[in-house]
Amino acid sequence: MNEEQKEPTPLTEVGEFGLIERLTKNIKFHQKSSLVGVGDDAAVIKNEDEVTVVTTDMLVEGVHFDLLYTPLKHLGYKSVVVNLSDIYAMNAKPKQITVSIAASNRISVEALEEIYEGIQLACEIYKVDLVGGDTTSSLSGLIISVTAIGTASESRIVKRNGAKENDLICVSGDLGAAYAGLQVLEREKSVYQENQNMQPDLSGKDYILERQLKPEARMELVQFFEKEGIQPSAMIDISDGLSSELIHLAKASEVGIQIYEDKIPIDPTTVTTMEELNLNPTLAALNGGEDYELLFTIPLDYHDKIKNTPGVSIIGHVTDKNAGYFMVAKGTESMVEIKAQGWQSNME
Repeated sequence: MNEEQKEPTPLTEVGEFGLIERLTKNIKFHQKSSLVGVGDDAAVIKNEDEVTVVTTDMLVEGVHFDLLYTPLKHLGYKSVVVNLSDIYAMNAKPKQITVSIAASNRISVEALEEIYEGIQLACEIYKVDLVGGDTTSSLSGLIISVTAIGTASESRIVKRNGAKENDLICVSGDLGAAYAGLQVLEREKSVYQENQNMQPDLSGKDYILERQLKPEARMELVQFFEKEGIQPSAMIDISDGLSSELIHLAKASEVGIQIYEDKIPIDPTTVTTMEELNLNPTLAALNGGEDYELLFTIPLDYHDKIKNTPGVSIIGHVTDKNAGYFMVAKGTESMVEIKAQGWQSNME
């Protein structure tokens, strides 16, 4: 039997400590603050004149991902990125992560190594250090839990509750692409389940598929804020759809919001894909989720600095709390109330 046909190694063959050694043997540090990492009872991280920011996200098989169409390396990468996005949403810089995995006996050692390849690639690109975690068995599929640790000077921290009336509402990147990618994957999964001889039709969908399977966190935007001396008044990452995040931010800040449908950035591939599926592209942007873009508000004073910034769109402004949450519909002056629907699969 050649190397390519080698049988997958069962987890029971290497044991917990052998598994940890195999998965973490190539880890290297990027941060001076990482003093002790994997291999001891706890990580040791040195902090001086900064605050520490900590976040945790869990990805559960059958809820957050489907192994039928999710490459394992992409899954490892995404599990890190969704956490780093939360750190950037605080206007902080991620420094370390811990990773915990629960796996059933149908997951081989090689499969976990693929996941860790993706994790280590994310660590390399975003310059964060994997400093610890846990592995255990699971009776209900694969579970990946990542905790990210970041730092910032206290004065630079941005929360959800700082938006003020007349602030500009801005968003990075484009929206709805991850949802469009998911719809294509689910469509092709259904076709495959009916006829396993059918090849998936994914031509021309590379962008939206990558946005779903291998998203990126907006590190460059936080770097831009620092370089230009911009201090957002409020910020949140878009994991559950624009509408939900707008309302989270507005409620925390006790303000109203008004956005414009024609200002919402949507990639042409998202538009054509949603139209092919007889779904509304705007509703994909509002309710789809998993874009991991940054939604933020800034005082009008920063308008000239932000208006021509590539990858940033001004989509509206903050209003009085009593004005509510509304979107001005495209091509009309009619006002549509924004509701926190998030992840709706039956958008019309």
